[in-house]
Amino acid sequence: MTFITWTRRGLIAGAAALLALPAFAPSADAQTPPGVLIVGQIAEPKSLDPAAVTAVNDFRILVNLYEGLTQYKSGTLEVEPALAESWTINDDGTEYTFKLREGVTFHDGTPFNAEAVKFNFDRMLDENHPYHDTGPFPLAFFFGSVETTEVVDPYTVKFTLSAPYAPFLSNLAYPTGLMVSPEAVKAGGKDFGRSPVGTGPFKFVEWKSNERVVVDKYEDYWGDPAGLQAVVFRPITDPNTRVAEMLAGGIDMMVEVPPTSMSEFEDDAYKVVEKAGPHVWFLILNAKEGPFADKKVRQAANYAINKQAIVNDVLEGTATVAAGPTPPAFAWAYNDSLEPYPYDPEKAKALLKEAGAEGAKLTFFVTEGGSGMLDPIPMGTAIQADLEAAGFDVEIQTYEWNTFLGEVNPGLEGKADMAEMAWMTNDPDTLPYLALRTEAWPDKGGFNSGYYSNPEVDKLLDAARTETDQAKRAELYQQMQSIVHDDAPWVFVANWKQNAVTTDRVEGFELQPSFLLELKDVTKN
Repeated sequence: MTFITWTRRGLIAGAAALLALPAFAPSADAQTPPGVLIVGQIAEPKSLDPAAVTAVNDFRILVNLYEGLTQYKSGTLEVEPALAESWTINDDGTEYTFKLREGVTFHDGTPFNAEAVKFNFDRMLDENHPYHDTGPFPLAFFFGSVETTEVVDPYTVKFTLSAPYAPFLSNLAYPTGLMVSPEAVKAGGKDFGRSPVGTGPFKFVEWKSNERVVVDKYEDYWGDPAGLQAVVFRPITDPNTRVAEMLAGGIDMMVEVPPTSMSEFEDDAYKVVEKAGPHVWFLILNAKEGPFADKKVRQAANYAINKQAIVNDVLEGTATVAAGPTPPAFAWAYNDSLEPYPYDPEKAKALLKEAGAEGAKLTFFVTEGGSGMLDPIPMGTAIQADLEAAGFDVEIQTYEWNTFLGEVNPGLEGKADMAEMAWMTNDPDTLPYLALRTEAWPDKGGFNSGYYSNPEVDKLLDAARTETDQAKRAELYQQMQSIVHDDAPWVFVANWKQNAVTTDRVEGFELQPSFLLELKDVTKN
């Protein structure tokens, strides 16, 4: 039975009542159909084109529709073959040749082959490509070192890089590197992101804005078939509503359980899953204008905020205090000599006085919820109180997640002094390269929304991504972390351990350190 059949017979005709179930009254009769997983997502997706999005919320859907040349080995951030069966790398690390898996088709029945790979990367990287206008491609940085993508034969493709690029194989496994159907892009044009076509274990069925995204089992999948008939991703922005829906039986799984709600899922009717990963929650500070253009004021903000109290009281111990821009999950690259800024409001007051910034007025952008944002409104409120106790004057402005990204990603100049942010990445290169380099300022296509600039940091990051010796890469990243820690372009708040909860009817689900939501092996009775 396809999901469409179930939808017409159940979701719309009868089970629509379930999805609209009053969320505050648990009901033993509220039971979703077997073989169909209802997932409570944290927000409406922005797009279902993997080259066009940046949020883990969207990635969690995409990894079930699409695949890359490589993938992360389950339980790790190590890469293994996926749509590519194997690859070779030349001696200087500038040529990668992939042997592709044969017999794979996209969901529209068209073949996956070397021409399709070339189309995907040319579309993203070549401004003169006829379908480049189906973008934007905000994470094209991941593949900026690719000079050419060459079809060697129908199932062999070669990438030539401008210089050695250590994260290349890992980035191919990241959602930005997932393969889309060229024919579907040609047919859909700029609307492709509303009707996606990949090679994954599930195929797209429908997207009803602010209600659901539905994917169905792809019967012609090249690998082991999906264990579910269908998955329904429901955007439920308010975390308390997600919890209530879970308790009421309206959803089978929810991600990013609010820390204060974890105790509600302790009985045998639920399974709580946790996994550490490379996450950092921080405050972007506007280093270009306003009070935070002064390093002393940025450092004052770091001293003013009681991050341990936030971790203990707001996050209920589900995170640790962050010491810098690199999460400790990247153990090989992490600078463990750095200590978090201690909570020292008197030191903060003294720095504000030295900078002549006592009583500085701050506009603080806070989101209602979003990918990896933990409990952003209570965290924002606690941060506001700490900053005001140290002598700042803080005004909070709150936004829905996608609206928030639309305000923050283009840069804070002329709008705000600080903003909440969270990143979950696949390599220690990703976050600092995209959000701390001078060349990553928003007007240059990056995510350095606070306009931080330090030439030494730029040099270290450029050197690290071309260094193929991991020990030497680690040294470069550790030097970068020391400089950034002192410059304090962000307030470094927390490193989170992700979580999810399912009903006891769900089997085979594991969280991944990539923070992606892989559902192929999940079943539900």
